[in-house]
Amino acid sequence: MKKKFRIYYNRLREQLWFRPLLFCLFSVAGALFAHQADGLGINDLVPDIDIESIEGLLDTISASMLVISTFAVASIISAFSSASDTATPRSFKIVIQDDVSQNALSVFIGAFIFSIVATIALDNGYYGKAGRFILFLFTLIFFTIVILIFLRWVDRISRLGRLEHTIRQVETVASKSLSTYIKHPYLKGLPIKDEFIDGKTIFASSTGYVQHINMESLQLLAEEKEFKIQLNCLPGKFVHKNFIVAYLKSENTLDFDQAQEDINNSIHIGQTRLFDEDPRFGLISLTEIASRALSPGINDPGTAIQIIGSHERLFFLWNEKTKNSDNNDETVPFDRIEVPKIPMQDFFDDAFRPIARDGADNIEVMLRLQKALTAIETLANPELKEIAMQHSIKSYNRAESEMKFKDDLAILKTHSLFHKKR
Repeated sequence: MKKKFRIYYNRLREQLWFRPLLFCLFSVAGALFAHQADGLGINDLVPDIDIESIEGLLDTISASMLVISTFAVASIISAFSSASDTATPRSFKIVIQDDVSQNALSVFIGAFIFSIVATIALDNGYYGKAGRFILFLFTLIFFTIVILIFLRWVDRISRLGRLEHTIRQVETVASKSLSTYIKHPYLKGLPIKDEFIDGKTIFASSTGYVQHINMESLQLLAEEKEFKIQLNCLPGKFVHKNFIVAYLKSENTLDFDQAQEDINNSIHIGQTRLFDEDPRFGLISLTEIASRALSPGINDPGTAIQIIGSHERLFFLWNEKTKNSDNNDETVPFDRIEVPKIPMQDFFDDAFRPIARDGADNIEVMLRLQKALTAIETLANPELKEIAMQHSIKSYNRAESEMKFKDDLAILKTHSLFHKKR
């Protein structure tokens, strides 16, 4: 339930209206709460604040915040558009979750709502002496917060949507997703050992990407009906109504149609991929940025080289997290569910194959790619070493078929893992 709530919360965070709505409610509550001070008997302890001074502050806030809020929305939308145009449209979901920008917009709109509500209440005699003093304090606090948030936001908006900043954001999200996957590659279930013999097939209920698998509800269902489940999909997999998402094995008689419906209800399918539980999507998004940079219309090999560095850091993170992970923990919460593992080859293909294809004729990009694969090959992980070698060979073969200048190819050959090992 906690994980399900977090997923819904993350989806709400992607909505630009969510956080401003919370701040608006908080602002209205603050403006009305000041009235409660009139019943505390502190009239003799607080100074008598002139109504006109409070109205002057509130008028200043209301007049300026409406303009700033409009400017903030325009700037944020421009940053979103820039991120989609210069990086990849897939980065939009990450850029829109920028906390500084969302907090700034929320504070600006919240301050505007606060000033309007407080002005109406003040003009209608809603506050006594103590209430006016508390309202005056709240107004000063809002004014201070707005100034500080604005200064911080101006610094952030100057970078938001810029290519380099977007790359860092995508890499951060990718590292979080990979860390989660490395810790629980089987989603806290069991690895698949053998195919279910005579297992009943469960087909997907709709067409789209698997966004989330509710392992807890599947486990409870399997315990209640006394059967076992073998999943045939993971978050990020594109499925259709003729795709087998799971196999079911039971020695008891059960209502198969109902079981199929219950299993499908635990496998959430949507129209787009999400970064939360899809460890490959972050790598794909980074590589898309590199592929766009290597297109003839843009011709920006420096960005592709920067992306290769990001991938190299992520695979080194993989090696570090693997050594410190608790995959050998014998406690398996979802012991009635078998889960497939993502082949390591898929991660390398997502990260390096498109770059090797699109940059095959660029000596700088291919040299950086060979150096990155050489660095990954030095890790102690045997699987990483082997696949790094394979990709080094494939990358060199691509370059050999595309590079026309033989001296460039000779330099690249000296950095190829395959030729170094010979």
